[in-house]
Amino acid sequence: MIKRTVFTLLLALLMLPVLAQKKDTLVLDRIVAVVGNAIILESEIALQCQQLEAEGVIITQAVRCKVLEQLLYRKLLLHQAEVDSLYVTEEQVESELDRRFRYFLSQYPSIEQFEITTGKTVEEYKEIYREQVRQLLISQMMQNKIVGSLTVSPNEVKEYFSSLHPDSVPYINAEVEIGEIVKKPAVNPELKKYAREECEKLRQRALAGEDFTTLVKLYSKDPGSNGQNPEGKTQYDGIQRGSFVPEIDQYGFSMKPGEISPVFETDYGFHVMKLLARKGDFIDFQHILITVPVDPADLQKARLRLDSIADLIRKDSITFTEAASRFSDEEESKVNGGSLYNPYTGDTKFQVDQLSQVDPTLALVIEKMQTGELSQPTLTATRDGKEAYRILYIKSRTQPHKANLDQDWLRIQSDALIAKEEKLLKAWVDKILVNTYVKIAGDYKSCDFDSDWVKLSK
Repeated sequence: MIKRTVFTLLLALLMLPVLAQKKDTLVLDRIVAVVGNAIILESEIALQCQQLEAEGVIITQAVRCKVLEQLLYRKLLLHQAEVDSLYVTEEQVESELDRRFRYFLSQYPSIEQFEITTGKTVEEYKEIYREQVRQLLISQMMQNKIVGSLTVSPNEVKEYFSSLHPDSVPYINAEVEIGEIVKKPAVNPELKKYAREECEKLRQRALAGEDFTTLVKLYSKDPGSNGQNPEGKTQYDGIQRGSFVPEIDQYGFSMKPGEISPVFETDYGFHVMKLLARKGDFIDFQHILITVPVDPADLQKARLRLDSIADLIRKDSITFTEAASRFSDEEESKVNGGSLYNPYTGDTKFQVDQLSQVDPTLALVIEKMQTGELSQPTLTATRDGKEAYRILYIKSRTQPHKANLDQDWLRIQSDALIAKEEKLLKAWVDKILVNTYVKIAGDYKSCDFDSDWVKLSK
């Protein structure tokens, strides 16, 4: 909706993986800029350009100029952070490194493959990028200090929207807001006991010497590691502490390689686990998952219960939001009044033409439903992979349109806040630059910067 300046681009940069540097790439380094007592090297620009190129951006001189301004801005933030005595702890740096590496390692089949491909261990790579991540965190802290708890009033949102050129007002695709109420079948105590006993029998067979991989293939109900997935995987490799349910960490990080765990229970069912390897905060393991069978009669009871709840809503005896809060068995929808959240955007609106990518079953059910309409109970799979029934509700549905204040207030409010933050940050940069030493190499002085870096360059 608005032109994204260097300030919002820096926030985007903070979310990029820091591992896009190409192996064996040689950059002839030189100093291209100085801000305060900090320097910017040609290699820093090259690294950020490689990251953008990996995202599909065509690298031009204009892009290099924008990257340089991002780096100039970051160095200015770091310079001021030093003046203001801002710092981040080693725990914060390590946590951010872990987050980034968790995402990046998920692109590889195993830690071993990552190390073969990159030629470095995870710890070696962390050390290479530790200082860069530290600087990014401090930059973000300084920027947050400048912006503070900035807000926009309703009048400011209206003024911002009115100031947009007609060609700058975005076209909004058809969108829908959806609510759900989920009822899970009651857990049958006898079937639960049966599942635990079956898992214990398999554990005893493994302890007696039977091949664990064979047992996984024959009996495990986890599609991600039972050999029946597209990759034929029978184990999990390079799983970082905190990535799976707590019970996996409890046993995985307390056992020795080759050791087999006791039977333990999670929301998914009963497990027995074999540790294959451990490297710091990463483990390789196999497990057998035995799920608790669902009694068809209990599943039918859940469907009938949803029918009764839907009748109450249709008769206006209770609102959908109240019903979701009182009766839904999915915690997330229960606390949000039944609202489903788009995993790609974080808000409650789904683009209709993209809904099938989020949940194909969801798309089929709501295809012809209108605002305020309830679906019939339909089978679904809960987050733990178990069968349940749900009813869906169309909270709102919009046709394709140009953005307007009535239908798109929250979206426009968000853009108005970004514009206000950018204005404040630019004013801060212009003020600080007056008393800050800046020098830019001659071949970059022709860049069309947002701020007067060149004018102030000595």
